[in-house]
Amino acid sequence: MEKFIPYEKLSKKEKRKLDLAKRQTWGELNPVTRKPTNSKAYNRKKSQAWKRELPPSACDFCCSSVTPCAIITIC
Repeated sequence: MEKFIPYEKLSKKEKRKLDLAKRQTWGELNPVTRKPTNSKAYNRKKSQAWKRELPPSACDFCCSSVTPCAIITIC
């Protein structure tokens, strides 16, 4: 039977061995804190979503021109 030695009096090496033996994993649980996105914050991806809704030919025409507003109003 081993003699009991208080944790404070153990050597650094022995403390590490003891700590490693006690340490466990989180398993399936992910400890990362999550929060929902702020609905009032500006979202660049959402503001560019109208480009994805247009057909590809219309998007090329409107995005490639120098002044898209003037060309769209003339058409």
